[in-house]
Amino acid sequence: KNTDATTMRSFSIVAVAALALAPSTLAFSPAPRSVVTTPKTTTALFVVDDKAEVREYFNNEGFNRWNKIYSESDEVNNVQLDIRDGHGQTIQKILNWVEDDGNIKGKTVCDCGCGVGSLAIPLAQMGAKISASDISDAMSKEAAARAKSMGIRNAKFYTSDLESVKGKYNTVTCVDVAIHYPTDKMAEMVGHLCSLADERVLISFAPKTWYYSGLKKIGELFPGPSKTTRAYLHEEKVVREALQKAGFEVAREEMTGTSFYFSRLLEAKRV
Repeated sequence: KNTDATTMRSFSIVAVAALALAPSTLAFSPAPRSVVTTPKTTTALFVVDDKAEVREYFNNEGFNRWNKIYSESDEVNNVQLDIRDGHGQTIQKILNWVEDDGNIKGKTVCDCGCGVGSLAIPLAQMGAKISASDISDAMSKEAAARAKSMGIRNAKFYTSDLESVKGKYNTVTCVDVAIHYPTDKMAEMVGHLCSLADERVLISFAPKTWYYSGLKKIGELFPGPSKTTRAYLHEEKVVREALQKAGFEVAREEMTGTSFYFSRLLEAKRV
């Protein structure tokens, strides 16, 4: 448990658990990669490696760990409980916004990086028509099983990376997923999410500030024995500019911070 807590601390001090969920026990020390001579090829390799690592992690060790965190399981330590609380707060803030609007019933929602359904399932219970995906087959199947056990029929769960998601939806959500995206791919990712949304996009990310960057550096000193995926912080300015470029304007915003979880939440509407 002590080893597990150290590994969790190195990730969660700056992110979401997930930051599925972003989520994962993400250690901050970079793993070795192949060196390629051409810049273009190197960039492509980085993207492939990140995606492959995330998929592998959340289909194996990461799934077992995060499935416990995103549940009522008692098999979690204090750090994991703190992350569960932080992620739960972010989800609840979104649900409060949706409830205040009072018009989600019958609307289509695309949840990218759905994890075990922490957001998709309650939105389905509120009457939304859900299309939810995750890069991890284990995660999407767990979400589908949870929804089925609750008698939910207005939600579809499937396995897909974010870039491959297609269609048009009233609302697109992406919670605690950006932690897995390299900085140079963040704007592109936000643009893709916006291309799927007719009305609004809800996105959360670990903000890049001097304080969180400092915590990340500290985390790199204690990577723990189970090195997993890389964790990326993002400048809020970059996210806002990408939203604006796609024709969206931030309407509501929140910040969630616990001892081991920090996540910036933005709701942007098409203008």
